[in-house]
Amino acid sequence: MNQKTIVLLSGGLDSSVTGFLAKKQTKELFGLTFLYGQRHQREIESAKKIGKKLSLLDHVFFPIDLSQFGGSSLYSSSKENIPQSMDIDEVGRQIPSTYVPARNTIFLSIALGYAETVDADCIGIGVTSSDYSGYPDCRPEYIDAYQNLINVATKKTVEGKNISLFTPLLHLSKNEIIKKGFDIDVPFQDTWSCYQGKNLACGRCDSCLLRLKGFQEASLNDPLPYESTPSWYTKK
Repeated sequence: MNQKTIVLLSGGLDSSVTGFLAKKQTKELFGLTFLYGQRHQREIESAKKIGKKLSLLDHVFFPIDLSQFGGSSLYSSSKENIPQSMDIDEVGRQIPSTYVPARNTIFLSIALGYAETVDADCIGIGVTSSDYSGYPDCRPEYIDAYQNLINVATKKTVEGKNISLFTPLLHLSKNEIIKKGFDIDVPFQDTWSCYQGKNLACGRCDSCLLRLKGFQEASLNDPLPYESTPSWYTKK
């Protein structure tokens, strides 16, 4: 069992499942949520709810305005619309405009600094390669490369103490993640996946489609309300 774990919480489904899994394998759990100039606050509200249910020792909300660089339709300052589609087969065929340049690298670097500060030995991040939306920083080779960086980059590792990346979802499909979360009572109704951030999830962006497909294949109902759902999604 790890002594202390930092878990990156976006408020989304994957990071929430990772948080609840991390809680089972660590004595002290810390949360880290980024305010990076994203389009909406819905995911931040969800991160707060999930953090409370995880009984975090501390939950840091870290402001870092990546939107100053541009380069993603996820930013609130972006004039580019979030891409929408009802075709799940198109998701992941190319890197979408919602990709935030170097986001996981930046987030993990800050998490690493946080881990060293509180003497944590683990960093949890909810990346998944099986259903990833074309994001290059969610692949196993990226995680391996970043672990190698950690191994040579910190005071702790020089002193012979390990900081390991905890990526329990890396090789799981979305429906496997949902089933695992259901088994450990993750409050999916408090999570948020939609890129739009309105009162209702749109049901058309890549993130909504992957989530709905996951619930469909897991034979479970998604507790979130949607503006619309694709024809292939049916309530159980």
